[in-house]
Amino acid sequence: MSITVRKIVRHREETLREQGRDLPVRHVLAWVAVVIENPYGTNGYVEDLVTLADANGQEVGALIGPACVELLGEPVQAFGKAALVGVGGEVEHGSAIIHNLKFGNEFRSAAGGTELLPAAEKVGLLGASIDVPLKHKLDAKTRSHHQTVTLVVPDAPRTDEIVIACVAASTGRPLARLATFGAEVAR
Repeated sequence: MSITVRKIVRHREETLREQGRDLPVRHVLAWVAVVIENPYGTNGYVEDLVTLADANGQEVGALIGPACVELLGEPVQAFGKAALVGVGGEVEHGSAIIHNLKFGNEFRSAAGGTELLPAAEKVGLLGASIDVPLKHKLDAKTRSHHQTVTLVVPDAPRTDEIVIACVAASTGRPLARLATFGAEVAR
């Protein structure tokens, strides 16, 4: 393993009721995050981010992408990804890993998706949260599946770490009822 993993965190939730109403189908959400040592270090600017991203992207994606799909336990309909970089690094360190097709293809393949994975990335303190956007795995314009998930790993990222996460949902938003994309301009 070329990455140094401190921990893997798994989260799964099922929503059965919303606004006092039973949902027609339960909304299942899952995310798997890995806390890794920042492969770019914390000693200042690094010019070549691509070489390490190419070397590590697939490994990280294979570690958490299929695990997220398995944890969901339902067919994936919506997905997203995130990178939360400790304050000793820079946002570009996390972006290099998650915006690498070798990373994304692992999750996309496991989820049966074709769309690009929506993403969030930022630098944060220990215990910072990150809001991860999700979109439909086959059509990013499917409004019912635009949703945002907040995730947090309470003891991460440490200064020299990056939290990388894959997030999946079994349906669109609970009780979604917006018009289809573009319907408002067709009137």
